[in-house]
Amino acid sequence: MPEGKGKVLVIDDEAEIRESLQTLLELEGYAVETAPDGGRGLTALESKAYDLVLLDLMLPDRPGLDVLEEIRRRDVETPVAVITAYGTLDNAVAAIKKGATDFFTKPWNNDKLLLEVERTISRRQLERENIHLKRALKQRYNFSNIVGKSEPMTKVLELVAQVAPSRSTVLLHGESGTGKELMARAIHASSARAERAFVAINSGSLPTDLLESTLFGHLKGAFTSAIQNKKGYFEVADHGTIFLDEISTISLETQAKLLRVIQEKEFVPLGGLETIRVDVRIVAATNVDLRKLVDEGRFREDLYYRLNVIQIDLPPLRERREDILPLVEHFFTKYCRENEKFLDLEGNSRLRFAPDAMRMLLDYEWPGNVRELENVVERAVVLATDVVVAVELLPDTILTASGINIRRKLPVFDRPPEASLFDILEEFERRVILEQLEKYNWSQTETAESFRIPLSTLNQKIKRLNIDVKRRRELTASGKQ
Repeated sequence: MPEGKGKVLVIDDEAEIRESLQTLLELEGYAVETAPDGGRGLTALESKAYDLVLLDLMLPDRPGLDVLEEIRRRDVETPVAVITAYGTLDNAVAAIKKGATDFFTKPWNNDKLLLEVERTISRRQLERENIHLKRALKQRYNFSNIVGKSEPMTKVLELVAQVAPSRSTVLLHGESGTGKELMARAIHASSARAERAFVAINSGSLPTDLLESTLFGHLKGAFTSAIQNKKGYFEVADHGTIFLDEISTISLETQAKLLRVIQEKEFVPLGGLETIRVDVRIVAATNVDLRKLVDEGRFREDLYYRLNVIQIDLPPLRERREDILPLVEHFFTKYCRENEKFLDLEGNSRLRFAPDAMRMLLDYEWPGNVRELENVVERAVVLATDVVVAVELLPDTILTASGINIRRKLPVFDRPPEASLFDILEEFERRVILEQLEKYNWSQTETAESFRIPLSTLNQKIKRLNIDVKRRRELTASGKQ
């Protein structure tokens, strides 16, 4: 029978009960199998996986609670709902203690039983999806998937591989755009905390009050806009990892509270009195010299030493130029897939930079590091009309640095013959807006000012042209490779 909405195993010694449950559940789209005693039920569980087990407490070969205990010894995840004619409180408590997820009495209410079965199976399927997602993310952020074979990056990855399994606090130091968040995620994914939450926060983007509320949470009424209780990121990340980017920007007051979390593993939410204990690994990042800030009195020395248990310096792109070509190939494939263009039969990019354009990329100093290179490649994918990306499609910053001043021509669009004038103008408008947004670091306000149009007008055009500014801004802000 097809699995339908889920697979259910019914273990009950009464044939009428088994048939009744099977009919009821199959009419709702579930795949149902039955077993008349505990032994055959356990055998069925050995042969395949189920989304739910309905277990009678009174079985002919052994007590149902013993069967439940054996199921839990073998499998702690599959939901087991006990169903019995002996619906005493003691039976319910005993079943829950041994790992039952629900408790029904005979005769049952069909509607209520079906509702609980649906809820239980939906929750179980969601848990499985989360596990698969976490495994996929772990693979995505595995060190082997970080592009970089140069000697500086090899040394960094060797150190990170040593550090990741430990519980130690890590301080990532590197220029903007060197991939600090990507490295933090890789550390988390290769640690014992990989199945728990990874929470990232840009400390420099929030004012002090909002940052403290974000980190430690608040109770209703703690301040004017606190209309309900809210968990802080430290509580959300319990038994997981929290990534504090731009750690140098937080105030001395917040630094003191952060120090307490690190030392005592506890904090008090804003407006609260009770202490909350947490076990969170901290990975912090900075693009400035924290030791210098300590000497200037702008960063607590005790917090500095707590954060700087292990410091990892990420090299700028100009110090690992041999990684530029593999990074270009990586980003070409990524954005060609996103834009569904210039792909070969295996789904890899067919694009390549012309030799003179590639030389410019190799010679450029890359002040924005890998993030800047990624933006250059994405721009090339969007604007390319041929598999060979010419010099003309490089940004002016790179051309100017190479001593080249190109007078931009109107782009030649690779358009279908039936394209209307409206289609051509819309595509041209989209490219112009994209180029200007990129120039102003995806700031809609600055872009609107440069065009000398109201912000609302620009936003309407962005929406009409389906330009995902939020995603591009997040990419620029995150420093991901």
